[in-house]
Amino acid sequence: MPTSSPASSIHGVCPVLVTPFSADGAPDAAALARVVEFAIAAGADAVVYPGVASEVEQLADAERDRLLDAVAAAVRGRVPMIVGASATDEEATLRHLTKAKRLGAAAAMVMAPARLGGAVAPLIEHYRRIGEAAAMPIMLQNAPPPAGGGFDAAAVAQVVARVPAVRYVKEEAMPCGQRITALLARQEIAAAPHFAGVLGGAGARYLLDELARGAIGTMPACELTDVHVRIMRAWRAGDSALARMLYNRTLPLLNFQAVFRWPATKEVLKRRGVIDDATVRAPGPKLDAQDQIELDTMLAEIEDLLTAFPAGREREVVR
Repeated sequence: MPTSSPASSIHGVCPVLVTPFSADGAPDAAALARVVEFAIAAGADAVVYPGVASEVEQLADAERDRLLDAVAAAVRGRVPMIVGASATDEEATLRHLTKAKRLGAAAAMVMAPARLGGAVAPLIEHYRRIGEAAAMPIMLQNAPPPAGGGFDAAAVAQVVARVPAVRYVKEEAMPCGQRITALLARQEIAAAPHFAGVLGGAGARYLLDELARGAIGTMPACELTDVHVRIMRAWRAGDSALARMLYNRTLPLLNFQAVFRWPATKEVLKRRGVIDDATVRAPGPKLDAQDQIELDTMLAEIEDLLTAFPAGREREVVR
């Protein structure tokens, strides 16, 4: 499998957008539109909403629909839009797929359900029903438990082979790189002409390994989209030394984000002038005073890599 597919409309850096909230916890659609502008200005090849990095599990269905409308209105067809359609039950997933189709999404991302407990036949049937109902490309998101099923390469390859609608796989169960190698080595994948490629996730913490193993792109959180775009362009140009230098410089911040998740992503976006409030709904550790100092240091160390944003708003890259 090649590292890029000319037939694929989804490739490269495809950030998962955050859901900004105001200080009172209400979703901020205007701020979400600014996040879209940031991602596109930073060179994103596509945008993804909603996903785990969007705090999707903390959104009511009405909020999710309204915010997705805001994303589509902000994107205006400038880049492909991948709609997250995962849900706790299949009926809800089908409703999200209908919404994605109506908005003109390039693909819908659906997580392989943990509730199937590793069983392959029900997994194939699950994606078959989804694919038939969607009438659009499906991305199978293979996330680790407890969020996802963490299916092995043999199971994922069988789904791809049996369900033509499944054109992409987002692999983020550990170890991501080895799983990508195992998936692309499967005979079922080689014999599936509809399959466009596999993308990495896991916050881009393993980006270069994933690309070296044949991934066609990455789907991290969105706070470092401009740097991830530079890494991807360097890799595609054959400048592995530049790609590794840029990657190595992002690792402290990505490790920090792996611990704090949404609070870290939003605080970086706030400091970059993209959003005004870093309020988080999702449970988990929050940044204390020392964490804020550490974040100051890490951002200062890569300030030369960060693109000023956004046009028309007088903000500093790091404040």
